[in-house]
Amino acid sequence: MLKIIPVLDILDGAAVHAVRGQRKQYKPLESRLCASPCPLDVAGAFKKLGFTELYVADLDAILGKDQRLLPVKQIARKSKTRLMVDAGISDLKRAEDALKSGASKLVIGTETLSSAEFVRDALCSFGRDRVIVSLDLMNSKMLGSFSKGLSSAIAVLRDFIGMGLTQVIVLDLARVGSGQGVNIDFLKQLVGKQNLDVFVGGGVRNITDLVELGELGVQGVLLATALHSGAVTMEDLKNECMEI
Repeated sequence: MLKIIPVLDILDGAAVHAVRGQRKQYKPLESRLCASPCPLDVAGAFKKLGFTELYVADLDAILGKDQRLLPVKQIARKSKTRLMVDAGISDLKRAEDALKSGASKLVIGTETLSSAEFVRDALCSFGRDRVIVSLDLMNSKMLGSFSKGLSSAIAVLRDFIGMGLTQVIVLDLARVGSGQGVNIDFLKQLVGKQNLDVFVGGGVRNITDLVELGELGVQGVLLATALHSGAVTMEDLKNECMEI
Protein backbone atom coordinates (compact mmCIF):
# COMPACT_ATOMS: atom_id res chain seq x y z
CA MET A 1 0.00 0.00 0.00
CA LEU A 2 1.41 3.37 -1.03
CA LYS A 3 2.07 5.74 1.88
CA ILE A 4 1.29 9.43 1.36
CA ILE A 5 3.40 11.83 3.42
CA PRO A 6 2.59 15.55 3.27
CA VAL A 7 5.52 17.94 2.97
CA LEU A 8 6.01 21.05 5.06
CA ASP A 9 8.75 23.36 3.73
CA ILE A 10 9.68 26.10 6.20
CA LEU A 11 11.66 29.22 5.32
CA ASP A 12 12.06 32.36 7.45
CA GLY A 13 9.69 30.77 9.94
CA ALA A 14 6.79 30.36 7.48
CA ALA A 15 5.44 27.46 5.44
CA VAL A 16 6.34 28.14 1.82
CA HIS A 17 5.41 26.88 -1.63
CA ALA A 18 8.52 25.18 -2.98
CA VAL A 19 8.94 25.38 -6.76
CA ARG A 20 11.81 23.81 -8.73
CA GLY A 21 14.34 24.32 -5.92
CA GLN A 22 14.52 28.07 -6.58
CA ARG A 23 14.54 28.96 -2.89
CA LYS A 24 15.05 32.71 -3.30
CA GLN A 25 11.69 32.80 -5.06
CA TYR A 26 9.70 30.71 -2.57
CA LYS A 27 6.58 32.49 -1.35
CA PRO A 28 4.37 31.93 1.72
CA LEU A 29 2.07 28.98 1.22
CA GLU A 30 -1.42 29.48 -0.16
CA SER A 31 -3.51 26.36 0.36
CA ARG A 32 -7.04 25.08 0.11
CA LEU A 33 -6.34 23.10 3.27
CA CYS A 34 -5.26 25.94 5.56
CA ALA A 35 -5.78 29.70 5.55
CA SER A 36 -2.47 30.46 7.26
CA PRO A 37 1.19 29.86 6.30
CA CYS A 38 2.03 29.31 9.97
CA PRO A 39 3.81 25.92 10.13
CA LEU A 40 1.84 24.89 13.21
CA ASP A 41 -1.46 25.64 11.46
CA VAL A 42 -0.43 23.70 8.34
CA ALA A 43 0.74 20.73 10.41
CA GLY A 44 -2.54 20.86 12.34
CA ALA A 45 -4.55 20.85 9.11
CA PHE A 46 -2.74 17.74 7.91
CA LYS A 47 -3.31 16.01 11.23
CA LYS A 48 -7.01 16.89 11.15
CA LEU A 49 -7.24 15.25 7.73
CA GLY A 50 -5.86 12.06 9.25
CA PHE A 51 -2.23 12.05 8.12
CA THR A 52 0.02 10.25 10.59
CA GLU A 53 3.43 11.36 9.33
CA LEU A 54 4.89 14.61 7.97
CA TYR A 55 8.07 15.44 6.09
CA VAL A 56 9.49 18.67 7.48
CA ALA A 57 12.19 20.51 5.55
CA ASP A 58 13.69 23.19 7.79
CA LEU A 59 15.15 25.29 4.98
CA ASP A 60 16.52 27.83 7.46
CA ALA A 61 18.67 25.06 8.93
CA ILE A 62 19.55 23.61 5.52
CA LEU A 63 20.73 27.03 4.33
CA GLY A 64 22.67 27.66 7.54
CA LYS A 65 20.50 30.60 8.58
CA ASP A 66 19.09 29.22 11.83
CA GLN A 67 20.18 25.96 13.45
CA ARG A 68 17.82 25.98 16.43
CA LEU A 69 15.18 23.72 14.82
CA LEU A 70 12.40 25.69 16.49
CA PRO A 71 9.71 24.76 13.93
CA VAL A 72 10.50 21.08 14.34
CA LYS A 73 10.27 21.34 18.13
CA GLN A 74 6.97 23.22 17.98
CA ILE A 75 5.35 20.87 15.45
CA ALA A 76 6.50 17.76 17.33
CA ARG A 77 5.22 19.09 20.64
CA LYS A 78 1.84 20.29 19.37
CA SER A 79 0.92 17.82 16.63
CA LYS A 80 2.27 14.59 18.18
CA THR A 81 2.82 13.42 14.59
CA ARG A 82 5.72 11.32 13.34
CA LEU A 83 8.20 13.58 11.59
CA MET A 84 10.74 12.91 8.85
CA VAL A 85 13.13 15.83 9.34
CA ASP A 86 15.51 17.29 6.79
CA ALA A 87 17.55 20.01 8.47
CA GLY A 88 20.95 19.86 6.80
CA ILE A 89 22.00 16.96 9.03
CA SER A 90 25.62 16.11 8.30
CA ASP A 91 27.17 15.12 11.64
CA LEU A 92 26.18 13.15 14.72
CA LYS A 93 25.66 16.25 16.88
CA ARG A 94 23.12 17.68 14.42
CA ALA A 95 21.46 14.28 14.16
CA GLU A 96 21.11 14.06 17.93
CA ASP A 97 19.72 17.60 18.03
CA ALA A 98 17.08 16.67 15.44
CA LEU A 99 16.04 13.58 17.38
CA LYS A 100 15.81 15.55 20.63
CA SER A 101 13.71 18.13 18.78
CA GLY A 102 11.15 15.47 17.90
CA ALA A 103 12.28 13.84 14.65
CA SER A 104 11.13 10.25 14.19
CA LYS A 105 13.39 9.78 11.16
CA LEU A 106 16.56 11.59 10.19
CA VAL A 107 16.72 12.68 6.57
CA ILE A 108 20.32 12.91 5.37
CA GLY A 109 20.29 14.92 2.16
CA THR A 110 23.12 14.53 -0.33
CA GLU A 111 22.93 18.29 -1.01
CA THR A 112 24.37 19.11 2.43
CA LEU A 113 26.27 15.87 3.13
CA SER A 114 29.95 16.54 3.80
CA SER A 115 31.16 12.94 3.92
CA ALA A 116 29.69 9.64 2.80
CA GLU A 117 31.07 8.06 5.97
CA PHE A 118 28.53 10.02 8.01
CA VAL A 119 25.80 7.80 6.56
CA ARG A 120 27.60 4.76 8.00
CA ASP A 121 28.04 6.54 11.35
CA ALA A 122 24.36 7.50 11.49
CA LEU A 123 23.21 3.99 10.66
CA CYS A 124 25.44 2.55 13.38
CA SER A 125 24.42 5.16 15.94
CA PHE A 126 20.67 5.38 15.34
CA GLY A 127 19.66 2.25 13.41
CA ARG A 128 18.31 1.58 9.94
CA ASP A 129 14.73 2.41 10.86
CA ARG A 130 15.58 5.99 11.82
CA VAL A 131 17.90 6.95 8.96
CA ILE A 132 16.79 7.76 5.44
CA VAL A 133 19.02 9.24 2.73
CA SER A 134 17.59 11.77 0.31
CA LEU A 135 19.12 11.60 -3.15
CA ASP A 136 18.84 15.32 -3.87
CA LEU A 137 18.71 15.76 -7.62
CA MET A 138 18.43 18.67 -10.01
CA ASN A 139 17.25 17.52 -13.43
CA SER A 140 18.30 13.97 -12.48
CA LYS A 141 21.85 15.04 -11.53
CA MET A 142 22.81 14.57 -7.90
CA LEU A 143 23.49 17.62 -5.74
CA GLY A 144 26.37 17.43 -3.30
CA SER A 145 30.15 17.73 -3.25
CA PHE A 146 31.01 14.66 -1.17
CA SER A 147 30.84 12.09 -4.00
CA LYS A 148 33.92 12.87 -6.07
CA GLY A 149 35.06 9.81 -7.98
CA LEU A 150 31.62 8.22 -8.11
CA SER A 151 30.02 8.35 -11.51
CA SER A 152 26.32 8.68 -10.71
CA ALA A 153 23.58 8.89 -8.10
CA ILE A 154 23.06 5.16 -8.59
CA ALA A 155 26.72 4.50 -7.75
CA VAL A 156 26.45 6.66 -4.63
CA LEU A 157 23.32 4.83 -3.53
CA ARG A 158 24.98 1.48 -4.13
CA ASP A 159 27.70 2.48 -1.67
CA PHE A 160 25.12 3.53 0.92
CA ILE A 161 23.28 0.23 0.55
CA GLY A 162 26.60 -1.49 1.23
CA MET A 163 26.74 0.45 4.50
CA GLY A 164 23.34 -0.94 5.51
CA LEU A 165 20.95 1.72 4.21
CA THR A 166 17.42 0.42 3.62
CA GLN A 167 15.46 3.64 2.95
CA VAL A 168 15.96 6.30 0.29
CA ILE A 169 14.07 9.36 -0.95
CA VAL A 170 14.44 10.28 -4.61
CA LEU A 171 13.90 14.04 -4.59
CA ASP A 172 14.32 15.88 -7.88
CA LEU A 173 14.15 19.54 -6.87
CA ALA A 174 13.66 20.62 -10.49
CA ARG A 175 10.33 18.79 -10.47
CA VAL A 176 9.09 20.01 -7.06
CA GLY A 177 5.97 22.12 -7.46
CA SER A 178 6.27 21.90 -11.24
CA GLY A 179 3.44 19.54 -12.15
CA GLN A 180 5.97 17.98 -14.52
CA GLY A 181 5.50 14.38 -13.44
CA VAL A 182 8.07 12.05 -11.90
CA ASN A 183 11.04 10.39 -13.58
CA ILE A 184 9.71 6.86 -13.87
CA ASP A 185 12.71 5.59 -15.85
CA PHE A 186 15.09 6.60 -13.06
CA LEU A 187 12.89 5.01 -10.41
CA LYS A 188 12.79 1.71 -12.28
CA GLN A 189 16.52 1.41 -11.64
CA LEU A 190 15.91 1.48 -7.87
CA VAL A 191 12.53 0.00 -7.00
CA GLY A 192 12.62 -3.63 -5.98
CA LYS A 193 16.40 -3.69 -5.68
CA GLN A 194 18.34 -4.99 -2.69
CA ASN A 195 15.60 -4.72 -0.05
CA LEU A 196 15.41 -0.95 -0.48
CA ASP A 197 12.33 1.10 0.43
CA VAL A 198 12.02 3.92 -2.13
CA PHE A 199 10.17 7.17 -1.42
CA VAL A 200 9.58 9.79 -4.10
CA GLY A 201 9.30 13.57 -3.94
CA GLY A 202 8.68 16.12 -6.67
CA GLY A 203 6.50 16.26 -9.76
CA VAL A 204 3.38 14.33 -8.79
CA ARG A 205 0.44 15.83 -10.70
CA ASN A 206 -2.63 13.80 -9.75
CA ILE A 207 -4.01 10.53 -8.44
CA THR A 208 -3.06 8.78 -11.69
CA ASP A 209 0.62 9.46 -10.97
CA LEU A 210 0.22 8.07 -7.46
CA VAL A 211 -1.44 4.91 -8.73
CA GLU A 212 1.40 4.41 -11.22
CA LEU A 213 4.00 4.84 -8.48
CA GLY A 214 2.18 2.37 -6.26
CA GLU A 215 2.05 -0.18 -9.06
CA LEU A 216 5.76 0.32 -9.67
CA GLY A 217 6.45 -0.65 -6.07
CA VAL A 218 7.34 2.70 -4.53
CA GLN A 219 6.95 2.66 -0.74
CA GLY A 220 5.76 6.22 -0.27
CA VAL A 221 5.33 9.64 -1.86
CA LEU A 222 6.14 13.06 -0.40
CA LEU A 223 3.30 15.30 -1.52
CA ALA A 224 2.76 19.05 -1.26
CA THR A 225 1.54 21.08 -4.24
CA ALA A 226 -1.01 18.51 -5.43
CA LEU A 227 -2.60 18.44 -1.96
CA HIS A 228 -2.63 22.20 -1.46
CA SER A 229 -4.07 22.88 -4.93
CA GLY A 230 -6.74 20.18 -4.68
CA ALA A 231 -5.29 18.21 -7.61
CA VAL A 232 -5.21 15.25 -5.19
CA THR A 233 -8.03 15.04 -2.65
CA MET A 234 -8.62 12.94 0.41
CA GLU A 235 -11.44 11.25 -1.49
CA ASP A 236 -8.96 10.29 -4.21
CA LEU A 237 -6.62 8.74 -1.64
CA LYS A 238 -9.46 6.89 0.06
CA ASN A 239 -10.86 5.55 -3.21
CA GLU A 240 -7.45 4.14 -4.13
CA CYS A 241 -6.92 2.70 -0.61
CA MET A 242 -3.71 4.65 -0.03
CA GLU A 243 -2.18 4.85 3.43
CA ILE A 244 -2.08 8.21 5.16
